[in-house]
Amino acid sequence: MRREELADLAAFMAVAEERSFTRAAARLGTSQSALSHTVRRLETRLGVRLLARTTRSVVATQAGERLLATLRPAFDDIDAQLAALTELRDKPAGTVRITCTGQAARDVLWPALEKLLPTHPDVHVEISIDSSLTDIVSERFDAGIRIWEQVAKDMIAVRVGPDLRMAAVGSPSYFARNPPPRTPQDLPAHDCINMRLRTSEGLYAWELDKDERELKVRVEGQLVLNDVDMIVTAAEAGFGIAFLPEDHFRESLKAGRLVRVLEDWCSPFPGYHLYYPSRRQMTPAFALLVEALRYRG
Repeated sequence: MRREELADLAAFMAVAEERSFTRAAARLGTSQSALSHTVRRLETRLGVRLLARTTRSVVATQAGERLLATLRPAFDDIDAQLAALTELRDKPAGTVRITCTGQAARDVLWPALEKLLPTHPDVHVEISIDSSLTDIVSERFDAGIRIWEQVAKDMIAVRVGPDLRMAAVGSPSYFARNPPPRTPQDLPAHDCINMRLRTSEGLYAWELDKDERELKVRVEGQLVLNDVDMIVTAAEAGFGIAFLPEDHFRESLKAGRLVRVLEDWCSPFPGYHLYYPSRRQMTPAFALLVEALRYRG
C-alpha cells in the first residue's frame, strides 16, 4: 500500500468517527477543503460512496461502516505497535487515556498518579470523568475504571480497589420527621431520592441483600437525579433517603450530616477494576500505570 493510500484511509476514518469534516480537520491538523478532497478521491478510487453528507451531519454509508470496521482494529494495532517501540527508550513515555467516574478518579486513580508521575516525567495521563459506561474502544481510550459488575466480560480486568458496599442514608432532620426504616419493606413509606441511569435512562432499583436473600426495591420521592454529588446534597438537605456506594457518603457520615440505615442489608461487593480490550498491546507507559494501580490489599 502506498503512503498516499494509507493517508486517505486515515482521513476517512477520522471523518467517520468525528461525523464532521470540521472536527476531523482539526484532529488531523489540515483544512476542511483538503480533507473533503481526500475523501472524494478515496471514494472515486474505490468506486463506492463511503459518507452521506447533509447540511448538519456526516454519517458513514453501509460501505463506509464496513470499511470503518476493518480499519479500526488495523489502525489500533499499528498505534499499539508504534507505541511499543518506546521500549527501546531508557524511560517509559507516552500518553495514557482513561475514562472513569469522579469518585474512582479521587479514590483510586489520583493517589496512584501522585506517586507515579513525578518519577516518570515522560508519562502523560489524560482523564475523562464520566459516570456513563463509555465504549473505550470506539472512543479510543486506553482503559476505563468502573466497579466490577459494570465491566464487560470480553475485557481484561485488573482489580484496583477494595470491596465496596452500598449505603442507605438520610439526614438527621429527615429522620426527626420520619422513623428510620428497619427493613426494605419500610421504604415505600419514605421519600427516597431516585437516580436515573445515564446508560439506560431508567431509574435505578435499589439492590439490597441479607442472608443470601436479594431484593430489588423501586422507590419513590420528589427528586430524580442523575448526578451523585447532587444526590448527596439533596440527602444532606433532608429531601429523603439516598442510596449509593458508601464512598460517596464518607465525609458526610463522618461529619454527622447523614445517618446510615439498613446497614445489615448492604453486603460487600467487588469494587473498582481497571479494564481494557483483550487484544490491546501494552505500551511501557500503560503497563507502568497498571502496576501502579493494581490492588494488593
